[in-house]
Amino acid sequence: MKNRALRRVALVAAVASTSALVLAGCSGGGGSASGGDGPVTLTVATFNDFGYTDALLKEYMDAHPNVKIVHNKAATSNDARANYFQKLGKTGLADIEAIEVDWLPEVMEYADLLAPVPDDLKSRWLDYKVKAATSPDGKLIGYGTDIGPEGVCYRSDLFAAAGLPTDREEVAKMLQGDWSTYFAAGDKYVAATGKPFFDSAGGTYQGAINQVEDAYENPDTGEIIATKNPEVKKIYDQVLKASATQSAHLGQWSDDWMAGLSNGAFATMLCPGWMLGVIEGNAPQVKGWDIANVFPGGGGNWGGSYLTVPSNGKNVAAAQELADWLTSPDTQIKAFENAGTFPSQTDALKNETLLGNTNAYFDNAPVGQILTDRAEAVKVSPYKGKSYFQINDAMQKALTRVEDGTQDAATSWQQWATEVDALK
Repeated sequence: MKNRALRRVALVAAVASTSALVLAGCSGGGGSASGGDGPVTLTVATFNDFGYTDALLKEYMDAHPNVKIVHNKAATSNDARANYFQKLGKTGLADIEAIEVDWLPEVMEYADLLAPVPDDLKSRWLDYKVKAATSPDGKLIGYGTDIGPEGVCYRSDLFAAAGLPTDREEVAKMLQGDWSTYFAAGDKYVAATGKPFFDSAGGTYQGAINQVEDAYENPDTGEIIATKNPEVKKIYDQVLKASATQSAHLGQWSDDWMAGLSNGAFATMLCPGWMLGVIEGNAPQVKGWDIANVFPGGGGNWGGSYLTVPSNGKNVAAAQELADWLTSPDTQIKAFENAGTFPSQTDALKNETLLGNTNAYFDNAPVGQILTDRAEAVKVSPYKGKSYFQINDAMQKALTRVEDGTQDAATSWQQWATEVDALK
């Protein structure tokens, strides 16, 4: 079926935007969304775009007339993360708090501060989605939302101007192979146009490092191995070598990067499903964005999130009921249609609505089938220990220092290594 128009996204510089949805009715309440003796207000905190539109949340309120939902959306995941760890176990968090998969190692250290997901729901998600959010004693602390299987988004109009293939199947054939194949195509594009091929070293590095099983930490001992891992250094060097001529040097989520989505500042970018809504939201008038069923090195997953319920919240039972609904197969399909957030529910992945989903903005690309194929191509689920976020964040800053000319590659690597050593 045709995809509904993806919800337009405006990632603003403000820390958060809030939409309060009106209380629809009366009666009920207390700790349960379906019973009690008073109305219940449930706060839901997310970031970027989970596909939770006002219309979607109203569906729940219409079915639960005692419930009012207030949706608070942080501008970036970093803002949300800082707030989460500052307030977890204290006061001030929402009834339902979204977390990113990269935070999980830290979140798991505070598993006792989160209400567990009921056992009867554990089978609804992909095995690796459940495993990543399960504590050593078997407690699942997060309701899985999306995963991030990646394809390659490209500007067909810019490819045409460079004499490169524009048909998505032909583009997939051109890019089929390892990272050197992707960068070889970039060399052709730059030679023909003199313009950048991809958006940033940071975004490209992330796609490659997510294909390394144990990049930064030893899963058996917890030892930090990042600075000694030859695969990390190889990716760092390869990406920065290409970046010198092929990158637009636009840090993702910056104002210039968002403008670049529409002004042709770069011709390709690595694209998990959730990125589709970001592109359309920031370049709604552009004709030319498309997505190819291919990814350098075979397959890759970038991102994915969970909903958590702080155990000291005022409405834990009601929040668990809402979190259950928000991550049910039908709701995950609707969230995908709204924002391109690809489902982690096993039943949702078999849904004909998903598999037949096309996206008019991306030249009617069969995004449901493409992203399902890309999900099946993922062979590595990277280990992310308790220091993963800090190490990877420091790496992103190291890449940025090189791209903005603050440091050369060798000096920036050494600073990163020093910062990583300080975590040991």
